[in-house]
Amino acid sequence: MLPIIEAHNIGKKFRIFHKDMPYLSLRDNIVSYIKNPVRLFQNHTEEFWALKDVSFEVMPGESVGIIGKNGAGKSTLLKILSRITPPTTGKITLRGRVASLLEVGTGFHPELTGRENVFFNGAILGMKRSEIKQKFDEIVAFAGVEKFIDTPLKHYSSGMQLRLAFAVAAFLEAEILVVDEVLAVGDAEFQKKCLGKMEDVTKNEGRTVLFVSHNMGTIMGLCNKGIFLRQGKISFAGNIYETTRKYLDSLYSGTPAPLNSKWIRKVELFSNGIQTESIISGNSLELIVHINHSKVLTSPVIGIIIKDIQNNYILGVNNRNYGIRLSDFQEGKVLIRIPTLPLYEGTYHIDIRLGENFRDIEIVENIIKFEVTLWDTDSHIITEKPYKDLNKLLIRGIDFKVLT
Repeated sequence: MLPIIEAHNIGKKFRIFHKDMPYLSLRDNIVSYIKNPVRLFQNHTEEFWALKDVSFEVMPGESVGIIGKNGAGKSTLLKILSRITPPTTGKITLRGRVASLLEVGTGFHPELTGRENVFFNGAILGMKRSEIKQKFDEIVAFAGVEKFIDTPLKHYSSGMQLRLAFAVAAFLEAEILVVDEVLAVGDAEFQKKCLGKMEDVTKNEGRTVLFVSHNMGTIMGLCNKGIFLRQGKISFAGNIYETTRKYLDSLYSGTPAPLNSKWIRKVELFSNGIQTESIISGNSLELIVHINHSKVLTSPVIGIIIKDIQNNYILGVNNRNYGIRLSDFQEGKVLIRIPTLPLYEGTYHIDIRLGENFRDIEIVENIIKFEVTLWDTDSHIITEKPYKDLNKLLIRGIDFKVLT
């Protein structure tokens, strides 16, 4: 089977104009150009490669998450794949029609009605009028704009435009669906519908999806493969879990790893009894901390601090504050269980504090990272009432236990 997408040595170059470029009138520009046509811009511009030597293949039916920091080249790559902009170097081979949703209103005309835009956009995608008519009712129902379908698009809110644009891209049966993180502007209910539809088109319809997002929980729930872009180049490509791990590791460069701890040998993270790197908001969090101390710890105290990716303090707990006495030990495993963790979507990391009585022995920062998502791919449920500061929420049932 041939790949549905082949990218060979893709590069995209832009020219950057510096801020110190002097303002010249049209007459001055003409005079300068006549005197020295080469020198006019050369001292005030430079070349910038948004993408360089990017090569990959995507097979039919695969869902690929494209991740990386802002400015890594993700959106530029999607625009090249969507044929909005050509590559400076390299070649793209597409064996199927592409439907893309890169920003609100992409491919729509504000003066046309919603109905006219559906047919207009479908024609751009290469769909026949009969194909568009067959899907029209589903598109309108999914978008929820029945009352306004004959109203000019310029009178739609950005949310209505987004719903209609996604419905057109998803329901008109292009073989490749390209979606940028534009879905972030939608409400939670709409995001749930969109993610469910994208999951449906890959698993049940066998279509190919390329999805850009900064939410690793959503990426891991939807995609089976990943591409990690870094400074315009592919840093890693492969299994989605390995790809997201590489990306998250890059965000914490220079932070200590568990093996650098003096007494903490290993930390394992579970949710609802399953080892994972992604937790659905509201589910449990369990940590198993492997400790090997030089002597027996009497009245050991172990605690965790949860912080977000901006290093903001979210929650801190330890067994002493919860009135739980741990048995004395020198080597062993300590289970820390929080029965419900209603956090907002995003990346979090954990510090661990090990102590004895009222004395700290060791504090290890950023010892483990995890993602929180509101999206449950099995039950298609978005959890409710997440909290940014769990200290304002009374969490019952937290447990600490030394495992034998």
